[in-house]
Amino acid sequence: MANSATKDLKTGKWLVQFRYTDWTGQTKKTTKRGFDTKREAEEWLRNFLAAKASDVDMKFSSLVELYFEDLSKRLREYTLRNKHYLIDGKILPYFRDKCVSKITPADIRKWQAEILSQGYADTYVRSVYNQLNAIFNYAVTFYNLRENPCHKAGSIGKKNAEEMLYWTKDEFDTFIAAVSNKPMSKIIFTTLFYTGLREGELLALTPADIDFESCTLSVNKSYQRIEKRDVITDPKTLKSKRIISIPQFLADELQAYIHSIYGIKRNSRIFPHTKHYLTKEMVRGCNASGVKRIRIHDLRHSHCALLFSLGVTPLEAAERLGHDDPKTTLRIYAHVYPDSGKRISDKLNQLYVEK
Repeated sequence: MANSATKDLKTGKWLVQFRYTDWTGQTKKTTKRGFDTKREAEEWLRNFLAAKASDVDMKFSSLVELYFEDLSKRLREYTLRNKHYLIDGKILPYFRDKCVSKITPADIRKWQAEILSQGYADTYVRSVYNQLNAIFNYAVTFYNLRENPCHKAGSIGKKNAEEMLYWTKDEFDTFIAAVSNKPMSKIIFTTLFYTGLREGELLALTPADIDFESCTLSVNKSYQRIEKRDVITDPKTLKSKRIISIPQFLADELQAYIHSIYGIKRNSRIFPHTKHYLTKEMVRGCNASGVKRIRIHDLRHSHCALLFSLGVTPLEAAERLGHDDPKTTLRIYAHVYPDSGKRISDKLNQLYVEK
């Protein structure tokens, strides 16, 4: 069988019949049909064989296909969808037909300039750049690309926002009063503020996850809404699986709320809504109360700030929040208490004066 294009007599289009060696070392033969021109068929074949041979002369789009094929076995569906959103929308349109081995740091700089010109937030720009960098790192590691062109081009954007938004307890109390006319909204936001749960962790909660005698809450799963499907997955990271203590008043409020739900089972979701509901109620509460608008995720930062105000150490807070790296908690601490160094030096000075 020759690796060349021929006319498909049945359809009038072009096809390629070819052999290739798969990842197990076995030789396979196959046919690809439906090309409008011979040139299109032969170009597709060259690109396919280059990809199968781990040849970086493949098109960038083929590398992306291989990248996602590999990640599909390692990442959650929701995480993959987020990657697809960034890569398909912000990276592929620029690099799709370029040969991987011929993409230069200058090409990366031109792409960066285009992304920067669109006025995105610094943290979003960094997220998009990180996806491109990861694709080239994958090519270096598994497809023998000589070097990652992103490294010479340099990064763009910022990893963290300069200002971290959070609510004080007074701000939260003002907000919660504005949404208390909806019992579900009241208990949802109260739980988020006093536990620091992620949105998906909260929406996956079932009565079986709460021990009302010991006042503990087990975090062992996460909820996502994907293509009109309710999807329950493991939490974000291994560290995210945790048991946290909750205050007695919250245990009482959760128990009363669960008892008010007719026919709820031990493994039914307590809050059968999506993240859209949370966002809509957040906007409603902020508009009604006049409290500054923050993201749902910023309620985790608010909980962290609350813990620090109570004297909880960053390490203890990290365990409670399920942070993989305590540095994440310390970063929040630095945002919440930017003057901590001055406060420490003042205390040391006072200690010296009082001796």
